[in-house]
Amino acid sequence: MRTPRSTTAQPKGARPHPGSAALSDEPEVTQVESHHATGGAGVRTRSQHQRRKRIIQAAAALASRGGVEAMQMRTVAERAGVALGTLYRYFPSKMDLVVAVVSEELDLLEESIARRPPGSTTPAGRAVDVLMRATRSLMREPELADALIRSLIMAEVEAPFGDRVTGLLLRVAAGGLTTEDATEEQVAVAGSLAGIWVCELLEMLRGRRTHDQVQSRIEIAAARLLIDF
Repeated sequence: MRTPRSTTAQPKGARPHPGSAALSDEPEVTQVESHHATGGAGVRTRSQHQRRKRIIQAAAALASRGGVEAMQMRTVAERAGVALGTLYRYFPSKMDLVVAVVSEELDLLEESIARRPPGSTTPAGRAVDVLMRATRSLMREPELADALIRSLIMAEVEAPFGDRVTGLLLRVAAGGLTTEDATEEQVAVAGSLAGIWVCELLEMLRGRRTHDQVQSRIEIAAARLLIDF
């Protein structure tokens, strides 16, 4: 799940991000946009949206090479071409920034699935397709994947990762079912499968599982859990 690529030339090994205009060339964000910027509250101008996206991509680029430890707020601000105070208005803490990076990656996964839906005729097959597609995308940048997942496990802010993966599994496995319309049991089952996937992904990142082993275990879990979908 990668952030969109820019055609702007970047240093070798760097994760591309659009533009690098100085803060003086951009309008300041207001307090209304500050803390709620991570949640998309309110209407942002085009330049504000681009600034926020630049910050997220800068953070992802740093994390992909050095983990969350490399996502120092001052370094992120410098790479994104914004003032440190502006960065904190959009993202009050590093964890808020981590959550935003994860949300961006999930957006891209959902867009990919919308363009190319799973072709399996069974709920379990469709769920496995989505989870293994996500696995392949994440493993293209294992440092970033490891940093994001480990950070979200220890998150001190509300992280939408588990809920969004659960919702995605419900939609693909049960033909568009939403968490609002699903039964408590269905939500629990989809959430359990999402949790198993996260654990298997961590084992893969630690070198304890191969891709084939992860797929086999996810297939077994999906077949058992989604039998009544």
